[in-house]
Order: sequence, then C-alpha cells, then structure tokens
Amino acid sequence: MDNTILRSKINFIAMKDEIAQYLIANKFLDEYFPVNDHTTSTIIEHVQRTDHWDNRLQNMLWDIAKKHELMGMSGAGLEPGVREVLLGLHGKFKLVILTNNSYAAAMTALSNHRISHFFDAIIGREQMKFMKPAPDGVYAIFEKYPEYSPNDWISVGDAWIDGKAAQDAGVKFISYQGDIDKMKSKGVFPFASIYDLAQLEQIV
Repeated sequence: MDNTILRSKINFIAMKDEIAQYLIANKFLDEYFPVNDHTTSTIIEHVQRTDHWDNRLQNMLWDIAKKHELMGMSGAGLEPGVREVLLGLHGKFKLVILTNNSYAAAMTALSNHRISHFFDAIIGREQMKFMKPAPDGVYAIFEKYPEYSPNDWISVGDAWIDGKAAQDAGVKFISYQGDIDKMKSKGVFPFASIYDLAQLEQIV
C-alpha cells in the first residue's frame, strides 16, 4: 500500500528507532542488536520468536507503530495514476491490499481517498502472525480465497519485503519503482519491473 497505492509520508526510520529503543530499554533486545540491518517488521519478528512475546508487548508495539502510521497517513496523496488503474482492474480481478500497517490506519487512508471500495479485501498486520517479509499475509489471502492457486495471483510493491513475502509464497512479484539491486541482494527477483502504474494493465 505505502508508496504503491499511497504516496506515504510515514517516517519509517523514526518508527523503527522508537520501537527498537523501547525494546532495548526494556531488555527485550540486546543493546548490541544490529538495528540498522533490520526493518521494523523484522525487528518485531525477531522478538516474536522469543519467550518475551505476549499480548501486552504486542499491544505496546502496535500502539507505537499505529501512532507513526496515522501521522504519516494524514495528508498522504495517491501515487500517480492509481485511480485510473483501479478503475481499469476493478471487476476483472480480485484486488487485495496486503500491508504491514494496522487495518485501521489502512482503512482510514483508503477511505479518505474514496478508493477502499475498489478492494475485495484489506489484510493488515492484525490478520497475520508475522509481517512482511514473512509470507504469512500472503497465506492469509490464500485462506480467504481458496478457489485460487498461488499462480493466479500477482503481487505489486515497491520494497524488497513485499517481494520476499510474495516470492516465498510462490506468487509472482512486480516491482513498482523499486531498488532492483537491493531486492536482488535480499534474494528477491521480480517477475517484472514498472515505473508507471499504467504499465500494470499491459502485464495482467
């Protein structure tokens, strides 16, 4: 969703730093944990796999993330050509948003731009065990639409974590204005690369 559908203003660095500092200060993370090598989602996944993880800690981290998301969604515009592409695809394909943002933040942003009705489903972080780059969110889509196989889906995103989640679930990934070299360094090899969303209709 961010920087694919919406021109996000979320300060992801500030979000990651606040979450990392909270975890380090409360000894859920070692002070030497390589924060710079991680995204917010991979830091959280690391903690999820420890004995520290419980509902209280999850709620605390979600609250920190949600604060940054709602601030970033305020005044966020659409990526160029989004409405036209959605009009062209709507009714022909199942359209699903898969985001590491909270469901509430995603719905607020999409509704404010009056495009939420284009999507058949919105999968936020609450609906997956591990966030992207883990494939859990993609599996949640499979469960919702069991009549479709992984080969029937195409994922579009700007970041390597989008590609990793799709690729590990057996779904073709299209990079939108992504850093292809960084993606490849993370083991992500896009099926196609586009710089204008209008190109998407030519591919599908």
